[in-house]
Amino acid sequence: MGDQKESLRKITTTLALKNDEITNFICCLKQSLENLEGNSSRVQEDLDTEFSSLHSVLDELKDSMVTRIKQERASHTYELQSQLSACSKALESSEELLEVANQTLCSSEADDFTQVTSSVTMAPAFRLSLKAKASDSMSHMMVDFTQEREMLQAIKFLPVPATPEILVSECQVCDNTVTVQWALPEPDTKIDHYDLEHRRTNYEGPPRAREDYPWMVVEGIRETEYTLTGLRFDTRYMTFRVKACNKAVAGEFSELVTLETHAFLFKLDAGSSHQNLKVEDLSVEWDSCGGKIIQDIRKDKNRTNQSPMHSPARTAMNSPKRVPSARVGRDRFTAESYTVLGDTFIDAGQQYWEVRFDKESKAFAVGLALRNLGRFDQLGKSNASWCIHLNNWLHQSLTAKHNNKARTLDCPIPDRIGVYCNYEEGALSFYNARTKTLMHTFRTKFAQPVIPAFSVWNGSFSVQTGLQVPSVVQSGQRKNSGTSSSNASLT
Repeated sequence: MGDQKESLRKITTTLALKNDEITNFICCLKQSLENLEGNSSRVQEDLDTEFSSLHSVLDELKDSMVTRIKQERASHTYELQSQLSACSKALESSEELLEVANQTLCSSEADDFTQVTSSVTMAPAFRLSLKAKASDSMSHMMVDFTQEREMLQAIKFLPVPATPEILVSECQVCDNTVTVQWALPEPDTKIDHYDLEHRRTNYEGPPRAREDYPWMVVEGIRETEYTLTGLRFDTRYMTFRVKACNKAVAGEFSELVTLETHAFLFKLDAGSSHQNLKVEDLSVEWDSCGGKIIQDIRKDKNRTNQSPMHSPARTAMNSPKRVPSARVGRDRFTAESYTVLGDTFIDAGQQYWEVRFDKESKAFAVGLALRNLGRFDQLGKSNASWCIHLNNWLHQSLTAKHNNKARTLDCPIPDRIGVYCNYEEGALSFYNARTKTLMHTFRTKFAQPVIPAFSVWNGSFSVQTGLQVPSVVQSGQRKNSGTSSSNASLT
């Protein structure tokens, strides 16, 4: 008896679930019926509108052509009537002259003969053209709508657009812009626009179930190509897809195409930066109180092993401006080495990044350093670093520094500097980032990986990464190879 009840209970539960599914399905069907009514009414209204518009165009065209026929008829009528009137007057004049001439022939007076001869010679009939100035034919105003009629008879409902194909060989990624081109299998005059979607990714293969970045949409593209400008490449790849749309429906998306961005991306290593530097993401500000806060924390640690929840020590230790060092074991820069390094080494290829700095900073430097740069070393004062150095202490100067040698640069001080590194060629160049004017080039041989390095005292700066090497910089490097300033020229 118990087994039968359990079996009945299971069947009842299953039936109840099935009833819920049927109920939901009935709701869906009812909703579909309502949607069908609404959609049918909408497309019928659109159809009426399109036919009304077509009728309007035909009526306007007919009125225009009828008006032209009337104008042509009026013009020909005027020409023919004018010519008819002239011929009638000439004929009447000729009949009068003939009568006078006959009378003169019967006369014996010589004077009358001469005068009549002159009048007959100048008769208007001799000056008349007996060719009609206008034709009575109107065949040039005839029309033949056979082709148009066939076109109208061939009108059908709009088909779903074909799927475009992205032409990978025609796509370009340079100067932090991406140009994407695509094509349809066959020309389609009914296409109204295209929708392009792109997404950042660090994976070259097919899309994963959960991607880190959403699709970004560009709608209403009228051509078969589009250029995205002003990009910051903070991922290794960008994925693209495109679909065609007519006025009624959109087609399927194209196959995904993934393009490599080839950009240098790094962050700042806050954990090993000088304690007087406030590092927030890619921005740095010199803080004269930074060292005192750390000293206070250490004193508090010596007094007690436990800090109150809201004590200055605990607050400082939990500050987001003091994140753990990305390079374990690296000591903080100290003393007068107000330095912060990037967290990514360069050991191959060509890389480029930019830094915007406060021109009122007492001192600022940007360049490259080796991994063994000492925690007391200032940029440019040892053989482990190369830099451009701005000095606003006592007098303003801009110098190139390496191994404690310096060269004063005779160029305007920009507010943004571009840094270019070609590891294999041993080239480190600095540019005015706005004009891409070359400021200085170090030429050396990197014996080990190098890392972006920055220093600031009584000032601030921010770094922009995810940039490709600008094409104007690449072409300039080829032209200036072997002619730019080198380490040997530093004095």
